[in-house]
Amino acid sequence: MSNEPGRQAAAFTGHGTAREAVALPIELFDGTVNVPVMHQVVTAHLANQRQGTAKTKIRKHVVGGNQKPWRQKGTGRARQGSTRAPHWVGGGTVFGPIPRSYRQELPKQVRALGRKSAFNARARENALVVIDEFNYDAPKTSRLLSLVDRVGAADRQVLILTNGLKPNVFLSGRNLPNVHVMPFGDVSTYHLLWSEVVLIESGALGVVLPPVAEDVVVAKPAAKRPANAKAKAKADAEEPVKAAPKKGGLRSLVPKKAAAKSAAKPSAEKPAKSKPAAKSSPKKKGGK
Repeated sequence: MSNEPGRQAAAFTGHGTAREAVALPIELFDGTVNVPVMHQVVTAHLANQRQGTAKTKIRKHVVGGNQKPWRQKGTGRARQGSTRAPHWVGGGTVFGPIPRSYRQELPKQVRALGRKSAFNARARENALVVIDEFNYDAPKTSRLLSLVDRVGAADRQVLILTNGLKPNVFLSGRNLPNVHVMPFGDVSTYHLLWSEVVLIESGALGVVLPPVAEDVVVAKPAAKRPANAKAKAKADAEEPVKAAPKKGGLRSLVPKKAAAKSAAKPSAEKPAKSKPAAKSSPKKKGGK
């Protein structure tokens, strides 16, 4: 245990704009790090997640074997009473697992000490970041991903603690494999030690941060490329081309396809082809 009062943490806005460091409350961040208590709390937490449904059959639960395989004497073999004895293939299991509860109960003070120790351990590593407010009108994964990237935790396991229940923030981070969002009051020692960077909303710590000017970065959507050569040729044909400028007017945009179609039509001014003259029938002999 050690006492390191007056610790500060980096602070950012909801869009990822850096601001002045924030002093952490001394009631929670007093420098206490008790490793044995954290180990005990995490072990109990993992044990409480077990369902305890593993089961094997003892010899009385195995089907069959209710008849003596051979008579007691005269065969020269060892006496046997059942083919479902533990030393037989297909027999029962000795001291196998049966359904039971693995739950471990810990005092409230021990759980609180482990939680405080985990917070202080992350603060000592400078892995704790304060966010002024998560004000999400609708779920937006790209916005939360941009925030995680701007605080420098893009490739790390991030735990986001909100001031109370905020469904929009939870839905924004649900699709990110390395991001876990939960209320500040529900966090446990296991979650804090699982994470590599902890983002805490300032209201959860009782710290009020004044608003600052945001530096919003809007990512431009990438242009979609055609899937194959046929789609690419179709896109090129439909691309508008600039026609020759007209006098007293602006340039008109004519699609390539329409221009090619008009060029392919024959002009109406061409003379019609003359029909060939009918051949005269030869005169019959005899003057008729």
